[in-house]
Amino acid sequence: MPLSWNEIKDRALKFSHEWADESSEDAEAKSFLDAFFNVFGVPRKRIATFEKRVKKLDGKDGYIDLLWKGILLIEHKSRGKDLDRAFQQAKDYFPGLKDRDAPRYILVSDFARFRLYDLEEGERHEFTLAEFYKNVRLFGFIAGYQTTSFKEQNPVNIEAAERMGRLHDKLKAIGYEGHSLEVYLVRLLFCLFAEDTSIFERRQFQDLIEQSTAEDGRDLAQWLANLFQVLNAAPDQRLKKLDEQLAAFPYVNGNLFAEQLPIAVFDSGMRQLLLDCCALDWGQISPAIFGSLFQSVMDATLRRNLGAHYTTEKNILKLIKPLFLDELRADFERVKATPKRLVEFHRHLATLKFLDPACGCGNFLVIAYRELRLLELDVLRELHKTRAADFLDVSQIVYVDVDQFYGIEIEEFPAQIAQTALWLMDHQMNLRVSEEFGRYFSRLPLRKSATIVHGNALRIDWRGIIKPEALSYILGNPPFGGKQYQSDEQKQDLAQVFHDVPGAGVLDFVAAWYRNAADYMAGNRAIRTAFVSTNSITQGEQVGVLWPDMLRHGVKIHFAHRTFQWSSEARGKAAVHCVIVGFALHDAAEKRLFDYETPQAEAHEIKAKNINPYLVDAPDAVISNRSVSLSNAPQVLFGSKPTDGGNLILTHEEMKSLIMVEPQASEFIRTYLSAQEFINGIPRYCLWLKGCSPERIRKMPKVLEHVERVKKFRSASTKEATREDASRPSVFAEDRQPSKKFLAIPKTSSERRNYIPIGFMTPDIIVASELFTIEGATLYHFGVLSSAMHMAWVRSVCGRLKSDYRYSAGIVYNNFPWPQAITDKQKQVIEDAAQAVLDARAQFPDSSLADLYDPLTMPEALTKAHHKLDAAVDAAYAKRKFTGDSDRVAFLFELYQQITSPLVSKKVMRQKRAI
Repeated sequence: MPLSWNEIKDRALKFSHEWADESSEDAEAKSFLDAFFNVFGVPRKRIATFEKRVKKLDGKDGYIDLLWKGILLIEHKSRGKDLDRAFQQAKDYFPGLKDRDAPRYILVSDFARFRLYDLEEGERHEFTLAEFYKNVRLFGFIAGYQTTSFKEQNPVNIEAAERMGRLHDKLKAIGYEGHSLEVYLVRLLFCLFAEDTSIFERRQFQDLIEQSTAEDGRDLAQWLANLFQVLNAAPDQRLKKLDEQLAAFPYVNGNLFAEQLPIAVFDSGMRQLLLDCCALDWGQISPAIFGSLFQSVMDATLRRNLGAHYTTEKNILKLIKPLFLDELRADFERVKATPKRLVEFHRHLATLKFLDPACGCGNFLVIAYRELRLLELDVLRELHKTRAADFLDVSQIVYVDVDQFYGIEIEEFPAQIAQTALWLMDHQMNLRVSEEFGRYFSRLPLRKSATIVHGNALRIDWRGIIKPEALSYILGNPPFGGKQYQSDEQKQDLAQVFHDVPGAGVLDFVAAWYRNAADYMAGNRAIRTAFVSTNSITQGEQVGVLWPDMLRHGVKIHFAHRTFQWSSEARGKAAVHCVIVGFALHDAAEKRLFDYETPQAEAHEIKAKNINPYLVDAPDAVISNRSVSLSNAPQVLFGSKPTDGGNLILTHEEMKSLIMVEPQASEFIRTYLSAQEFINGIPRYCLWLKGCSPERIRKMPKVLEHVERVKKFRSASTKEATREDASRPSVFAEDRQPSKKFLAIPKTSSERRNYIPIGFMTPDIIVASELFTIEGATLYHFGVLSSAMHMAWVRSVCGRLKSDYRYSAGIVYNNFPWPQAITDKQKQVIEDAAQAVLDARAQFPDSSLADLYDPLTMPEALTKAHHKLDAAVDAAYAKRKFTGDSDRVAFLFELYQQITSPLVSKKVMRQKRAI
């Protein structure tokens, strides 16, 4: 067991006094360094060697004064010698060392002065012999107290995954695979972490391999098997004549080494791979990434993209801080000045229980545990700030433990990894406590563990894992699974959970955890829950299916992060757009809404009166699909759909070629626009043979070839309706082309634009189904639909494709509350402003709508015209001035509720006139 810091300081003072007047003979230098290590209670002979011979770059032999492989190199000089030169001499030895033996630290000394270099962090510390006792904490890596600041994008994460991955591949190649291989690698990963985080002694695992196993690897597997047995056995249960190196390992327990595995086989290359793994500093890898690291080891395609499936701590904190941590931190600040209340608060921390019902490798649980332990450390620091040395057993003052954490995981080995990662984090936090109070604290052998259940969270009763009355919080990141990506089993699970909810088949898979959590919380209405989710469950049609059921359960949203990008900087990583929803079956006095200017931006917090299912500060309205407009607005329809295999559609080149061969075909060629062509001004065409007689078609052989290919394509379809359409191959399968001037609205548009580009079109332009059409629309309709008011509604209720707007008829347009009591004068003001927008566009005839509405290139004239239009539309809704989109959205939801409320709807309908 490491000495306490107080003991180390006492020894350091004694060391300084004893060596204050010594000279610098070689024998004395060795004695000096032995005494130096003795300050930390570490026998030098066991870990480091004097006068290690190495070959320098010039081919000459060099002799390192002292080398602790992989950790520390010491170059000791006579009193008064140049320490810069000593440092350079130390670096000159590096080419003669194996990579895995190269030290992180260099210490140069001349009896009177010390200079410590941390080569990894690029730090240098210098002090005199008399000041040594003040600087002993710099040598925590010797004493066994070293703690680490973790970097999420640390290159060692990737290197560790790749090295372990190569070992995994070698073991699998010899037939060691499946369950046994997974457990074997978890154990090796634990050992690698353990020797760099003071669970084992430094290099204890590596030294066992280097010193006790043959270089050809023939006996390595047996040594590892023996080690695993030792780690699972208490000292009094071990063999009496056990090898000395094996006997020095601690008793771990915790069932990690309980199962007896088949003995593997190693060769020299595999032994070298394992030693290469040992050479890394695993102490730099946060236990929070332990699970992701393991997953990447098991899957070669993930190794170079470790960050791609690692949930960053920053994103995890977005959930746990508003769920519980911010409140606990605030409570701590309130009570810390009152010892009695602080003691009660400390005891309260140990009563909190957490459940992640889709825990994977435990990232959320690990970070939640770490933050709870850090808070407890602040409590302990405050409670014992005047008497830190009065107690001997630190374990008696640490209450928070891993058995407060519960998880459910459908895959077997992520569940085991989650438990292991929590142990590793527990040990890291114990080291923090040790460093804080100067007394080593370890929970070995492991007595307690998290409860991680291997099973399907949608088919097992959560109450069998932990009773609701004992639980405090539910949290996690359940699988997202849009309906098109769900397996048959997942569809069955979803159907079972929502057996009493009509239309649940459209829901993302994550929605099932919301329903199960709401059911579970009925047993303890004090429980609070937060999930990371796809943003789809707070947008579009899914809201109308999921949230009426949630609201019937009594769910109130306490906090939410609106759409943001959940990803890392790893290569090949596709962005995932997510939300976080925190909810409970009781209301909260303070509601917190985190909004993002763009999905990649930082969040800014808004205090909300109410957070509704669309994650806006507005009443709890839920919008369902409507077939007609709530406000008697003109009908909106999809454009036409050819279902032709591309045979009626022509590029610009194809159109010119066809006319050159068959000039008479020009009469039947029309401009054809989908959303992309409409917005970007890309020319595309179609054969529009509606009304063309069979005789004329037959006189155009090239056109007839197109028609024949359409017939062939439709006839081969698996859909009956499409096969029936093969009988009329010359026309679009679905013809919804307006017969008079109409408005076109793209179904999908970039979220970067402040306005969805819409525009008037004439019937001779054929529009595809990716455009909506409003036949007979006026300038008034164009003005309202082009306004900030309508865009605020769109942003709140529309579906999304990633983060792009996904406009819809049934949800967005038909539910939009148009101005209810608009005067002719107000309507005229809107129409004049709408015409000004069209006039501003017309000033730039060579610019596409994409050019005009890009925030970086939008002309000033068009921007001003839109601002005037926004003001005109706002005035038609209310006399007051709106402060921004959030104010507009709140107003629109209130108006929506007024229109749809059974008590007032008849009155509103009587007042309403066609718009």
